[in-house]
Amino acid sequence: MENQNVYEKPVTLRNIMKFAVPTIAMTVFMSFYTMVDGLFVSNLIGTNALSAINLTAPVIQLVTAISTMLATGGSAVVMKKMGEQKTDEAREDFTFLILVNVAVGIVMCIAGYLAIDHIFAGMNLSADVEGYCTEYLSRYLIFTVPILLMNNFTLYMIASEKANLSLICSVAGGILNMVLDYVFIAGFDMGISGAAVATGLGYSVTAVVGMFVFSRKKSLLHFRKPVFRFRILAGAATNGCSEMATALVTGIITMMFNWTMLHYVGEDGIAAVTIIMYVLMFASSLYIGYSYGVAPMLSFYYGEQNHDKLKKLIALSLKVIAAISAVTVAVSLILTRPLVSVFARPDNPVYDLAVTGNRICTVALFFVGFNIFASGLFTALSNGIVSAVLAFSRSFVFMLVMMLVLPLILGVNGIWLATPAAELMALAMSVFMLLKYRKRYGY
Repeated sequence: MENQNVYEKPVTLRNIMKFAVPTIAMTVFMSFYTMVDGLFVSNLIGTNALSAINLTAPVIQLVTAISTMLATGGSAVVMKKMGEQKTDEAREDFTFLILVNVAVGIVMCIAGYLAIDHIFAGMNLSADVEGYCTEYLSRYLIFTVPILLMNNFTLYMIASEKANLSLICSVAGGILNMVLDYVFIAGFDMGISGAAVATGLGYSVTAVVGMFVFSRKKSLLHFRKPVFRFRILAGAATNGCSEMATALVTGIITMMFNWTMLHYVGEDGIAAVTIIMYVLMFASSLYIGYSYGVAPMLSFYYGEQNHDKLKKLIALSLKVIAAISAVTVAVSLILTRPLVSVFARPDNPVYDLAVTGNRICTVALFFVGFNIFASGLFTALSNGIVSAVLAFSRSFVFMLVMMLVLPLILGVNGIWLATPAAELMALAMSVFMLLKYRKRYGY
């Protein structure tokens, strides 16, 4: 069938990359225009406002965590059914899961506004930074439902062989965000609230386009009368719990970074953390994009019980990730100073902190890609438990241990070293799990 040709093609590096490159480009661009927010805020408002964006990040991660779980887990469940030739059921489940996301978005938006006055109290922030935090978050929450739909439609477009359209939406949303950042902040003098509104409108592009795309019956996945199947919701939640755990614990770890930096350095340290997170996020988006890109193929071949294709796809994927890792490490080290100078001038105390931190944290890029792929692989194979163990250990357990121990020994450098140390520990666990389940899945 024409709609399934991409899954029936031989597993070659060329065919994999044709399928995955649009997704890689999309995630890279999405991370890029998140960085642009920081760029405009730091240069047009100041590093205190940049710190505020980082301080709101844990709350935003909490808001999107459930959506991420349903999007990644739901995509695996739906595409597994497509591979089993249960097309109608897959479309019913797809529609049902989208409706669940809308309901979750409404609930999370209301909860966010009810709690907003209490979130930043007790953090000993300056009145300036606390005001920026409340202002940014209050505008961002308006777009909760479109942002959750964007998370879902992005993955389902990829699964429906519309990765190029997903890329176009991402680019269009990113350009809109960049333009509106300047217009709202510099032109209309909206301050940090302008950055939040620009981000929300940029994310909304994919949500709006997705509604039209999935309303057409020509699409491989499209809306039809939903059927409530509790086991599907439970399956999506189980399969995607690792991604939800990652989102949640990323927020918790971000808070730990912020608190530790406040203790050792002050608010300048939070600004430095923000800059380094942008750099790491930009590099990690390559691995995330690749993992998202091949996930539907992994799920389809698993549902089809095509072990030869599954084995070849995983082997080639590990080689691709190794190559990306080498390139990103080299580029990050070479461009450390130019990258940091985009956000903070050399005479700003934030600059030296960020340069030192980025050079240390860059070592983590040797390991991050393999850990992201391993977790994504088990999600695609409908083994959400293993995926969750990998993600939770990597993002929380190992990071928590390193964040508690290393700063006591090495001070500020220990904070930076916590990320590569935790990723190295996670890599050992990823290798163990990949070997342990090799026979079960036939890869």
